[in-house]
Amino acid sequence: MSSYNREVVLRGALAFAIAVTVLTGCSKSAPISDAGPAPFVETANFYLVRHAEKELEGDDPALSKAGYERANQLAVILRDVEFNTIYSSDTRRTRDTAAPTADAANLDIKIYNPRALTDFAKEFSNKTGNYLIVGHSNTTPQLAEALGGDGGAPIVEETEYDRLYVLTRTDGVVVTDLRRYP
Repeated sequence: MSSYNREVVLRGALAFAIAVTVLTGCSKSAPISDAGPAPFVETANFYLVRHAEKELEGDDPALSKAGYERANQLAVILRDVEFNTIYSSDTRRTRDTAAPTADAANLDIKIYNPRALTDFAKEFSNKTGNYLIVGHSNTTPQLAEALGGDGGAPIVEETEYDRLYVLTRTDGVVVTDLRRYP
């Protein structure tokens, strides 16, 4: 073998040895923990609101102009939430408050009975995901409590339409975040 060929072979062997050293050094894995895989965390998020501003007349009044604007604003605020289900009591004002968010999420609105809040809350005991629930001034704080959260002060019937409860239940512990929205 000529000295030139020997040099080529030696350079190739050296390059191969360097590559093996680098690759085996990079392929070391982290030590395996005796703790096993991370536990699955079960989380449910409940977004509770009272219906938006309503007309003052009629047995089942529609939303006022301000109410429709507020309902649309709610949809904007919640646009990044991937809802599993959107619920409303069976009144025009609550359905109309839920409608823009339901339309944006491409979901139907499911009707719940606001006179059976404890039973309704029990339906969520083993569920995870995100839920919007539109109710009334005299049911929304009570539903927050039935879900394990803080209902806060009573909603002012005549003027308070901007309260948004965000209840987060993680492995059975509920945290209440009370927000205001325009």
